[in-house]
Amino acid sequence: MLKVLSSSGLGSRLRHFSPRLPTSSFNGEEERTAVKRVLGYLSTSNCQNPVFYPRAFFCSESNGGDGGGGQKAPDQSGLAEEVEAESTKASEGGINGGEVDGKSSSAIVSTNPRPEDHLTVIALPLPHRPLFPGFYMPIYVKDTKLLAALKETRKRSAPYAGAFLLKDEPASDPLASGSETDKNIYELKGKELYKRLCKDGTLAQITNIQGDQVILIGHRRLRITEMVEEDPLTVKVDHLKDKPFNKDDDVIKATSFEVIETLRDVLKSSSLWRDHVQTYTQHVGEFNYSRLADFGAAISGSNKLLCQEVLEELDVYMRLKLTLELLKKEIEITKIQESIAKAIEEKISGEQRRFLLNEQLKAIKKELGVETDDKTALSAKFRERLEKSREKCPPHVLQVIEEELAKLQLLEASSSEFNVTRNYLDWLTALPWGNYSDENFNVHQAKIILDEDHYGLSDVKERILEFIAVGKLRGSAQGKIICLSGPPGVGKTSIGRSIARSLNRKFYRFSVGGLADVAEIKGHRRTYIGAMPGKMVQCLKNVGTANPLVLIDEIDKLGKGHAGDPASALLELLDPEQNANFLDHYLDVPIDLSKVLFVCTANVTETIPNPLLDRMEVISLAGYITDEKMHIARDYLEKATHEACGIKPEQVEVTDAALLELIDNYCREAGVRNLQKHIEKIYRKIALKLVRLGVSNELQPDLSAQHAVVSEEKTIDDSAPTIVDDQVETKLEGDSNKQADDELPAGSNQVESSPLSNPSALDNNDVQVDKEVEKIIVDSSNLSDFVGKPVFHADRIYDQTPVGVIMGLAWTSMGGSTLYIETTQVEEGEGKGSLHLTGQLGDVMKESAQIAHTVARGYLQEKESDSTFFANSKLHLHVPAGATPKDGPSAGCTMITSMISLALKKPVIKDLAMTGEVTLTGRILPIGGVKEKTIAARRSGVKTIIFPSANKKDFDELADNIKEGIEVHFVETYKEIHELAFGEDGKTLK
Repeated sequence: MLKVLSSSGLGSRLRHFSPRLPTSSFNGEEERTAVKRVLGYLSTSNCQNPVFYPRAFFCSESNGGDGGGGQKAPDQSGLAEEVEAESTKASEGGINGGEVDGKSSSAIVSTNPRPEDHLTVIALPLPHRPLFPGFYMPIYVKDTKLLAALKETRKRSAPYAGAFLLKDEPASDPLASGSETDKNIYELKGKELYKRLCKDGTLAQITNIQGDQVILIGHRRLRITEMVEEDPLTVKVDHLKDKPFNKDDDVIKATSFEVIETLRDVLKSSSLWRDHVQTYTQHVGEFNYSRLADFGAAISGSNKLLCQEVLEELDVYMRLKLTLELLKKEIEITKIQESIAKAIEEKISGEQRRFLLNEQLKAIKKELGVETDDKTALSAKFRERLEKSREKCPPHVLQVIEEELAKLQLLEASSSEFNVTRNYLDWLTALPWGNYSDENFNVHQAKIILDEDHYGLSDVKERILEFIAVGKLRGSAQGKIICLSGPPGVGKTSIGRSIARSLNRKFYRFSVGGLADVAEIKGHRRTYIGAMPGKMVQCLKNVGTANPLVLIDEIDKLGKGHAGDPASALLELLDPEQNANFLDHYLDVPIDLSKVLFVCTANVTETIPNPLLDRMEVISLAGYITDEKMHIARDYLEKATHEACGIKPEQVEVTDAALLELIDNYCREAGVRNLQKHIEKIYRKIALKLVRLGVSNELQPDLSAQHAVVSEEKTIDDSAPTIVDDQVETKLEGDSNKQADDELPAGSNQVESSPLSNPSALDNNDVQVDKEVEKIIVDSSNLSDFVGKPVFHADRIYDQTPVGVIMGLAWTSMGGSTLYIETTQVEEGEGKGSLHLTGQLGDVMKESAQIAHTVARGYLQEKESDSTFFANSKLHLHVPAGATPKDGPSAGCTMITSMISLALKKPVIKDLAMTGEVTLTGRILPIGGVKEKTIAARRSGVKTIIFPSANKKDFDELADNIKEGIEVHFVETYKEIHELAFGEDGKTLK
């Protein structure tokens, strides 16, 4: 081998290599073998592209028969020095054995007896890799009994144990983490552990024990023959020796040179491998073929079972071949690694290169003092925001942000454009690009939430449940535009918040009532001073998600001025086909609003522009009848008022009769807002009354520190008793305490003048003065004391309407209402037929009155050809409540009936109301507001209603409780109305 090295020119290259070995490590011309010379050459070779491998430390064995290396945990950084010290000590003491003479070096501490004398050893399981002879390896022993046995073994000057690789379970996961594997090892004991151990292992010297960490040095190969003891596991072993071989065999030499050449190729790619070689050559003794094979296998990153095959192989030639295979695999892995690294490097885009250059430029500017820290901090803040949503952010938005960030770096911080760019980036990076909240697709849970917050409103709830059902079937919910139309106080705004809660969406509300600036919707141009984005961009920034529920309030009250038409600007926002690319003037990048659920509210839909109304799905909320208002007052309004006023439910009772009277005579409107105000008014007056009686529901502070002089015998329970109206009782301490314990709930009322707050009361024979006030009851008899005199009187002025008076049904923005139409004869004379109108009627109602006069005159003439009533009578038609403007196309049939009643001198049947417009031919036209008008009729005690036949489908959709107790007739011509209104007598007209 020396001859080969000399001929190859390696000898001259290795003359200057001088490893740090003890002075007695070498002897004569054979102080370095050819293998060691090559390894020394390899250790000094230049290496590039370092690859991570665990740091390794090595030692020589006592008999020189085996060699190798081992791996060490990162926390054993001082182990190399320990090995070197032990090596020096061993060289001075002189350990002989095997092929090494008395002057050979060794890092093994001298022990007595010798390693080969140990035929029974404690078995230590190795989970990850086998221990090769000559290598160090730290292991962790969690079993306290086993650790104690190892310590005891070390004290007996026989610090040896058997290190055996642990085989994997047949069904084990190869991807399981190391902690899980270690945990399984700690649980194995006795026969179960014995079955899992590989039979071939290494005799290991215990050099050090620190806590639960044990440092092992491999010596020679072992083979388990039988188990001696289960806990700790002790086995009988046979010491194995390499099979005899011919050192001069050319095949073995060639194989060893190939191993060395392969090692050289591997070392070119990793400096850590070079460290392995340097450490090994510094601490190992004489090098031979067996040690070369062990060295290559030990430092390779191959599978533990393949390394175990090398350990089990006793034929040196076969061991070299197995090691060569492992090293060849390492080369292949290195090549794959290099190809992967090259491919990744090629994928580095120009943007990333620009980023690196910008970072370098920034560092240069910082060194030169050109760039301020504020600009750097701003860019870092914006980039940090961007990184959170970079994967979800649209590419066109990313491009704009990067361009603006680059511009920001070039602008002076004092320039106005710098502030514009900074604000622009602030908005762009603060928006939740692609960030959606998890929606609730549970229909049953959503229904429970909606019912908790609102009573009734079945149409709205049904529509929301349909929306959730569609989203569940599709897997995602698209945004919709819903418009809730109805009178004030019916819960349009609050239902929006409940819908958001039921869908698990963020909620945002803004009102457009009186809005006249289109920039509030579309945003300002960035060039303007004080420019801001529109309401939708502000909404997305505030809620932090891209699929909120946005409530646009009072959309029917949009303004229009010199700053544009907001109603037209809303067309893009509320169009499902366009809002996926909504363009705000300030951001100037498309925003996806297709996942946003828009809920608009309006009192009337007539004032909403038709193009905007066409984009919405209108759901009408007509209002509440008396029964619904009672439920709402009991289940919702009273509970909220209790908490708002600080009054406990057991202190006050409002009877059903009082609530009913409050609804009928004070709060007759369609909504419940005014009802809530009156209930709050009642509770405020009750709260004042309770305070005047000395009652407080607040928790009193602990006054024991201020009045520490009070003895335990005089301690008084300061919890307040139940309240008695205008009555104060004096009781002894025992009675008070008994009442507090037996009757009052936790946290009951406290009296402000308790003895603890008035120390002088403690001297009055231990008597406590408690104020007990009865539950305050609000009934119909005392309701006026709380809310004043009734505001409304009965809508019905007449129990039986007189001749010429008919009750009609009207619709207003506040809901439905009833009104009377009265006709009287002012003057009679030939040719004086005319009609005079009063009641502040609008143009439509004036025209309806003229049509009604013509139809009534023709109808009467048809039935009684000789009648001259309309031709010779001056009539006055009046609609009461003249201070209220009235208009609308639904009073025609009522006006005709009023005139016919006056002409025939006959009243209509009792409890009758009607609505509908009449044509000149006597046909009845459909009207709107069927639900509102029906509710108004019920409130006025009407028993019979006449509707146009075209409105039958609207009436059928009403709830049963609204239709209950009302007889409804649907007519197509006025002749049918006449027969219904005047009964059998009406049929006398032929």
